[in-house]
Amino acid sequence: MLLRRLSTWAPFPGYSLKCGLEIHTQLKTNHKLFSLSKNSPDSAPNANTSYFDYGLPGTFPKLNPEALLLALKAAAALNSDISELSHFDRKHYFYLDQPLGYQLTQHHRPLAKNGSLTLTKKYDNVEKDHEIRIEQIQLEQDTGKLNYNEYDGTITIDLNRANVPLIELVTKPDFTHIDQVKAFVRKYLTLMSHLGVCSGDMEKGAMRCDVNISVNDGKRVEVKNLGSTSEIVAAATYEYYRQVDQLKTSNEEIMQETRAWDGKATIRRRDKEDANDYRYLPDTEIPCVYLDAKIGDEIRAILPELPDQILDKLTQEPYGLEVKHARFLVDNVDILGYYYDLYEYGCIGAMLPVRTVNNWLLHELIGAFKKLELPFDRTMISPRNLTVLMVMVNKKKITFSSAKLLLVQLLSGPAEDRSLSMHELVEKYDLGSANAVPTEDLDQAVSEICQEIIDANSDVVARIRGGKRKSLNHLIGLAMRQTSGKVDSKEFEKAFIKLIG
Repeated sequence: MLLRRLSTWAPFPGYSLKCGLEIHTQLKTNHKLFSLSKNSPDSAPNANTSYFDYGLPGTFPKLNPEALLLALKAAAALNSDISELSHFDRKHYFYLDQPLGYQLTQHHRPLAKNGSLTLTKKYDNVEKDHEIRIEQIQLEQDTGKLNYNEYDGTITIDLNRANVPLIELVTKPDFTHIDQVKAFVRKYLTLMSHLGVCSGDMEKGAMRCDVNISVNDGKRVEVKNLGSTSEIVAAATYEYYRQVDQLKTSNEEIMQETRAWDGKATIRRRDKEDANDYRYLPDTEIPCVYLDAKIGDEIRAILPELPDQILDKLTQEPYGLEVKHARFLVDNVDILGYYYDLYEYGCIGAMLPVRTVNNWLLHELIGAFKKLELPFDRTMISPRNLTVLMVMVNKKKITFSSAKLLLVQLLSGPAEDRSLSMHELVEKYDLGSANAVPTEDLDQAVSEICQEIIDANSDVVARIRGGKRKSLNHLIGLAMRQTSGKVDSKEFEKAFIKLIG
């Protein structure tokens, strides 16, 4: 039954879901949390390490103020109460990826408490507005990484990630539907990206999540170390149905335990630890963090526009974007910046209609990148050059079809093309529009081309005269191909209609 229901989640009547999240977010700092090692986990193994990262005796931690500032920005944006006093504790456990024998975290006195993030029906694709309470936000250090060699069975340890700064966010168990979980993770990651707190690249481990699931207020099961939104949703869905199946088919209560996700199912790992198992003790080498009572207001005053504010702006005048398109821009910060620049050049500078600018960015430019399977890169065509291309189409210096061809050429062709002006590129590839010639000469040429096509395609003409108007598109396509897209398709359409009658 589990496999049949995993594609979409729906609650079983009488079996309520209660879910909470623990999200570990890597901070986008230059250096690590307690050392001057570079914060670059993807470098060659162990290239960015210090004596402290290795846990060598006699080395001492020193708190990175940049990490503290980013954590405060996250706490302020999440409506949290920032603590005037916080300190670090040692979370004791022994594993190969933790050379100190303990992890430095903020268990007893975290940086912030009592936050919230509201999911809205309008922007987050949930059934109704729903507030998720945030229990606490704490600073802590990341662990190292174990690399398994499947050929010889050896394990190597990479400590580039050891001591990378994290914030751990712990929510209340306020999720009652899997759609809320998906929406929260997406919204949280977008928020952290906009603030510059996190890179937002989940594929590189920028965020990892533990999911706590219980059914009918039973014992909670923790599914650990989920690295993508799809994994989080799939693991939470599976675990809910697994617990429901167990409650339906046996009298055994759910066991409190820790499980892992293997891509298809959750697998038991161990009993769930309590805080006592980690023997939390205050760290005596790191001074307490004392903050002014007004620090929250001061941090909020320097925050940029938040995603929901940007969505409100983009979906109203003068931008007038659909919610789905505004959501796409907000989720992709680099493209959002490009859009603002394109609006300035296109709508304000060149006085093009906003609909034209929106369509060119969202359908033509983004579509060309996707078609060529290329990541978005604004250096391939600047907002200024794209505006020039739009103006040339608007003034019929080049046809829309030719402009699309030129756009693809810029993205996939030689790099030297990007140093040429749009007018030089049009001349280089002979894409100038035939519509730029005198009207009477153009009308005669179009009429002659259309008559030749009509004479050679009598069967298509017969279908058109018989009422199959869509067959006209075939003739227009032949004419566009014959003129290499230099004539506007509407000119051919008018000529065909006149000649066919």
